[in-house]
Amino acid sequence: MDLEGCKKRKQNMGSTSRVGSSSYDYSFKVLLVGDSAVGKSSLLLSFISNSNSIHHLSPTIGVDFKIKFFTVGSKRLKLTIWDTAGQERFGTVISSYYRGAHGIILVYDVTRRETFTNLIDIWAKEVELYSTNHDSIKILVGNKVDKESERAVSKEEGMALAQQHRCLFLECSAKTRENVQQCFNDLSLKILDVPGLREKGSVAVRRQNQKQMYGTSQSGGCCS
Repeated sequence: MDLEGCKKRKQNMGSTSRVGSSSYDYSFKVLLVGDSAVGKSSLLLSFISNSNSIHHLSPTIGVDFKIKFFTVGSKRLKLTIWDTAGQERFGTVISSYYRGAHGIILVYDVTRRETFTNLIDIWAKEVELYSTNHDSIKILVGNKVDKESERAVSKEEGMALAQQHRCLFLECSAKTRENVQQCFNDLSLKILDVPGLREKGSVAVRRQNQKQMYGTSQSGGCCS
């Protein structure tokens, strides 16, 4: 590449970085974990699409993710939300996705008691074992409250478990969208309250680090 071409390439890289960085203030990684068929994918799609038309979905295979831009408080956020499979055979694959998570949503089905007990026996242990951000924010979510007549786990039990594990707590319905937006709002606000997590997700800090990196690289190379 000639000198002029190299300069243009660096200018384009800087322009792209500025455009992407100016569109949001913080970028956070959020995980959805819990047994298969508790409604993790439905919660995510309900939040992403702002739609009431959530149909029956096939179980997630491995890991999927969606990105959502939204404003909470006065901050513009980018959430990268990872939807993990609940099947135990995918555990070795999923463990790597705990790394760097700022927030973790532990989901159970209020109509299936085993999904609630598995939060203690399986999922809370996985979070403790694999999460690299030990100050990550966790929220316990009881899904499918639209099926009140089939309830097998009381709200009081959910609140007690959340208090025991120092989690936030909400009951939601992906089908009716009850408390879905609030779940992600509460989680995001709590993440922003933690200086270490806020700094790790700060676009301004990343931009400064990039400037320092590019400044170092400019001391050599084709455009020096």
